[in-house]
Amino acid sequence: MADTKLKALEQSLQAEAEGLKALERDGQKAQQAQQQFIQQQNENQMVLKELEGLQEDSAVYKLIGPVLIKQDLVEARSNVKKRLELISGELSRIDSQLKNVAKEGQRKQQQGMKMQQELQKLQQANRS
Repeated sequence: MADTKLKALEQSLQAEAEGLKALERDGQKAQQAQQQFIQQQNENQMVLKELEGLQEDSAVYKLIGPVLIKQDLVEARSNVKKRLELISGELSRIDSQLKNVAKEGQRKQQQGMKMQQELQKLQQANRS
């Protein structure tokens, strides 16, 4: 009976370790996405700064595929501001996701340590 409990605990511990590895992979993916959004945010902030410095009668062009299309300055500013809002929203979402991953990771680590302690106790009891 102790052997079956020992094996079940070992399997649970293995499953917990695999879950922790999956969480780490999710966290790494989220960090990569966060870095990309931060880069996009920086680029768009630079573009907005340049657009803000232009005079109202300045010509602004937007690259669509291989073609430059003339765009209204007010519309260009509005588009960049909207893009920055969307990026900020995504960064907030990713930040929340990273916090949840870290919290769940800590919980899984604590659970794994408890399982390891219980496993050691069972192994010691079997030796006696």
